[in-house]
Amino acid sequence: MFDWLQNLLLPAEHPSVTQSLITIMLAIGSGIFLGRLKFGKITFGVSAVMFTGLLLGHLGYRIEDGILDFIRDFGLILFVYGIGLQVGPSFFSSFKNDGLKFNILAVSCVFLGGVITFILFKTTGLSIENLVGIMSGSVTNTPGLGAAKNTIEELKATLPGKIFTDPAIGYAITYPLGVFGIIGTIILSKTILKINPEVEMRRFRMSKLNREEPLMHKKMRVTNPEFFGKSLNQAIKETGLQIVVSRLKHSGSEAVKSPTLDTQLQSRDVLMLVGKEQDLDAFIQKLGRPSTDQFIESASDISKKSIFVTKPSAMHKKLSELDLYNTYDLKVTRVFRAGKEMIPRPSLELFYGDILRVIGSEEAISEAEKIIGNQEKKLIEPDFLSLFGGLLLGIILGSLPLMIPGLPIPLKLGFAAGPLIVALLISRYGGISFIHSYINTGAIYFMKDFGICLFFAAVGVHAGDGFYDNFIKYNGWSFLLFGSAITFIPLILMVIVGRFFLKINFLQLAGIMSGSYTDPAALSFSTNYLESDIPIQSYAQVYPLVTIFRIFTASILILLLS
Repeated sequence: MFDWLQNLLLPAEHPSVTQSLITIMLAIGSGIFLGRLKFGKITFGVSAVMFTGLLLGHLGYRIEDGILDFIRDFGLILFVYGIGLQVGPSFFSSFKNDGLKFNILAVSCVFLGGVITFILFKTTGLSIENLVGIMSGSVTNTPGLGAAKNTIEELKATLPGKIFTDPAIGYAITYPLGVFGIIGTIILSKTILKINPEVEMRRFRMSKLNREEPLMHKKMRVTNPEFFGKSLNQAIKETGLQIVVSRLKHSGSEAVKSPTLDTQLQSRDVLMLVGKEQDLDAFIQKLGRPSTDQFIESASDISKKSIFVTKPSAMHKKLSELDLYNTYDLKVTRVFRAGKEMIPRPSLELFYGDILRVIGSEEAISEAEKIIGNQEKKLIEPDFLSLFGGLLLGIILGSLPLMIPGLPIPLKLGFAAGPLIVALLISRYGGISFIHSYINTGAIYFMKDFGICLFFAAVGVHAGDGFYDNFIKYNGWSFLLFGSAITFIPLILMVIVGRFFLKINFLQLAGIMSGSYTDPAALSFSTNYLESDIPIQSYAQVYPLVTIFRIFTASILILLLS
């Protein structure tokens, strides 16, 4: 009576489309459940889908070949594109601070892993396909495996008589080693170096006092006679500070206005300032003293509102081009982008999804909304035209053949690097035509996790087919031994160089270690173990460049040595 249900749920050697979908759902559903379980302070998150896929593959579950290829590649594309959009805004700006140092350390770790893989190829007799799989698993780098498999498919078309081994075998065997290796190194280095997370947190805060300070507002009264009769523009230029004067009230008057840069200062004027705390304090000290005037905050004829940039008429326009003050009598006091506050400089270019904090009359704000947009509902709804347009560009870039002398076939960025690079550039420049960088946070997390779940399910089920036999056939213990060299040697050197020579805060170093191995499970562990979110910041700073270099390393090793 229930034969139909058994056919759906039990393993099948030659599955139908429906049976393939059931296998995918089983792998992802059980993996998510397993990933939420805590083993001490460790949770695996979506990485557990890889393990449940392996188990299902070992038990005989299969995914139809065409479906498997599709969900593997499409999942990888969604994952890396989401990562690019998420970390893109902070990725480029981080190079002004510690980002360059962090990325040099992380990329050196990638290069060392590639050198160790090459040495193992020359000394062990293993195929480069197996070793690249071991390398990708040992550093838990999913895009590198995807790039290796894409490169092998290209070589198969060029060399139809050559037999290639599947890198997913080595990847599946060594992936758990990579996860636990990073976690173990973090624990061991914290113990040996006698790291106190609270002390590291204090040091981190002290080092960041002058960086990325939040914007705030303060009130002041002009009492320095040197600035009486001078315009606001002159006063700001003479002090050399980056501030915005959002409101002004003359002494003895209750009238509050939003001043222009040409407005002349008078004795005992009260100003509302916006900027970083140090700049505000310095400006107040030079021009007068702090004020407790309440009228400047309670002006009935001036309103404050946040306006979302959603119309093409405002996108990619500079604030000076919109000229909101002269056109609508509005002053922009702050701009918010990707959760970051920015001073509204005239040269600042606006992107889709930016938030402008403005003050002025309600009528003026309503008129400005007509050209800026402020359609918050539009930001909540997914813009599929922009999303799939960006994915299309990423696939095209990833498929572009790059002719490099000495390689048997053109090198391609593949489905991992192509979408990642496009997402980073879109985030940096705000978009290309109708393709923009804004996707709400919830949608980005869904796209990333959904994509990596699809990829892990496909790779896990495929690698689980004959996993035990392959472990015995290829002597899986030797794979683990070789993987240990790729996992631990770069990590140990990273800790030594990063801590003792580059003097990197250990909380940041833990994030760099997780980011260098593109391991979300290790990142989740480090934030819980060290009781800090600081590792997330350094993880995001190194992840994009590391991913690109790992993709190139895997592809070039296959092309040169296979």
